[in-house]
Amino acid sequence: MDLVNEFDKIILDVSRVLGKPIGKEKYEIIDRGLPHQPRNLPAKMMGVYTFWFEGDFLKIGKSGPSSNARFLSQHYNPRSARSTLAASILLDKRMQEKGITENNVGDWIKSNCRRVDIILDSDLGIFTLELIEAALHYKYEPIYEGFAAQR
Repeated sequence: MDLVNEFDKIILDVSRVLGKPIGKEKYEIIDRGLPHQPRNLPAKMMGVYTFWFEGDFLKIGKSGPSSNARFLSQHYNPRSARSTLAASILLDKRMQEKGITENNVGDWIKSNCRRVDIILDSDLGIFTLELIEAALHYKYEPIYEGFAAQR
């Protein structure tokens, strides 16, 4: 699945339809691969991160320019923050058969989930960040976003 080109098309199409096209020079889409190694959010940048596993998106989230920990490390540790990918995986009964524990969940995510990041200039503003995150939520319906009762 060519997620880089798919994400690029979503960003260009959605922003153009709304009359405020986002120039390609204002963002970069980075496929960190599978396995992946998370990287810092560059200074004066913000980002949308995605975690893909066996044909489904598990989590799609955003980090503002002052939220490097959210972007870099929180999703690999179930106790680091509210609503992390690691905590969601540990609570999912379907994932228990994979031998995932609190001690190995971070390494499991790095080894088994493809991560694709969208890095944006922070001068685009928070509404742009939220727009891209929402467009990806709408298209891909990540498993660990929102409450199951709301679906």
